[in-house]
Amino acid sequence: MEESKLLLLLLPVLIIQLGLMIFALIDLIKIPVTNGPKWMWGVIIVVVNIIGPILYFVIGRRNY
Repeated sequence: MEESKLLLLLLPVLIIQLGLMIFALIDLIKIPVTNGPKWMWGVIIVVVNIIGPILYFVIGRRNY
């Protein structure tokens, strides 16, 4: 019983994490230039969970 409650609490976090990761990876593929190598940002986005995509959008994207 407790496991199902824990899963219900973690489900929104997992959905947000997956959505951020997919959105960041699509943006990384589409954007022509980033602050640093694209492969590095790809690894950060995938490996560093929720913080990775946020770091990419704050630091990695180059503003024109």
